[in-house]
Amino acid sequence: MNGRMMKRIDRLTTQHSLPESEYVELIEGRDDESARLLAERASVLRRAIYGDTVFTRGLIEISSICRNDCLYCGIRRGNAHADRYRLSREDILACAAEGYALGFRTFVLQGGEDPFFTDDVLCGIVSALKARHPDCAVTLSMGERSRDSYRALRHAGADRYLLRHETADPGHYARLHPKEMSFEHRMRCLQDLRELGYQVGCGFMVGSPFQTPQTLAKDLKFIEVFQPDMCGIGPFIPHHDTPFRDEPAGTLEETLFLLSVIRLIHPPVLLPATTALGTIDPQGREKGILAGANVVMPNLSPMEVRSKYALYDNKICTDDESAQCRQCLDRRMRGIGCRLVVDRGDIRHP
Repeated sequence: MNGRMMKRIDRLTTQHSLPESEYVELIEGRDDESARLLAERASVLRRAIYGDTVFTRGLIEISSICRNDCLYCGIRRGNAHADRYRLSREDILACAAEGYALGFRTFVLQGGEDPFFTDDVLCGIVSALKARHPDCAVTLSMGERSRDSYRALRHAGADRYLLRHETADPGHYARLHPKEMSFEHRMRCLQDLRELGYQVGCGFMVGSPFQTPQTLAKDLKFIEVFQPDMCGIGPFIPHHDTPFRDEPAGTLEETLFLLSVIRLIHPPVLLPATTALGTIDPQGREKGILAGANVVMPNLSPMEVRSKYALYDNKICTDDESAQCRQCLDRRMRGIGCRLVVDRGDIRHP
């Protein structure tokens, strides 16, 4: 690691900002030494704000039906081989009840952009969840919707919304998505969510097709400016029934490096060690926490549908019971000196 790299890391640590051109240089100059230093700095910041705690979110994957045709996604509309399903309101509430008994205090309802989940349907589910578990946070990850829809869901009780921006470069966005989807609309949705009072999450895939140090630098600058409450990043993993089936996967090393950088950019951010990270490396989630992450998301979906929610190939934890999954993660976190907590897990500002 040269002196210029060291100065950039020092400035990022103290100022939480770099010019976009220096983010490019930081990414291009990544090596083992700089990655270790960034992880050390990120861990210090994480512990200063969150101590040894790791937050859990109970993930409920409510539908594998999607109207969109994103080129990287296994549940894209054009995949005729996808095994489609949709959970009922009763299914979703049962998953949450089981999760509550296991200690979860945040539920994440995630799914494709399934037209069945109108505002009336989804608001009814959110309202029922909040009525049964008033001490819990409800997070939605249901894609692009209208501002009026986001407002109605907020009034129904939704606390948080996850909407990965996927890339902050308009040209790159166009190469990952069909023509009917637009970068401008994705960004408008994120702004609507912020203005409506949600805790907002964005994020991107590491190593997605056509990604460059320049596009990644735009992602980092966007995160710096937008200041999301949550930021979900994980390695791109190809799915065999998509146009990107033969593209190389993102790497563990680059994902960990960027987790550390994001922690330094925005110290209080809620930063998951994703399932995708655990998919490309058996110790991926532990390594993610050690690189600066502080959230894990065990799967509470019914066993019979988990393998059907196949955004990418070889997804882990499709055969674990919910209790097993939580107990496993608890052991894993204790093994690296952290502890899972029974907590809504709200963002903490120092």
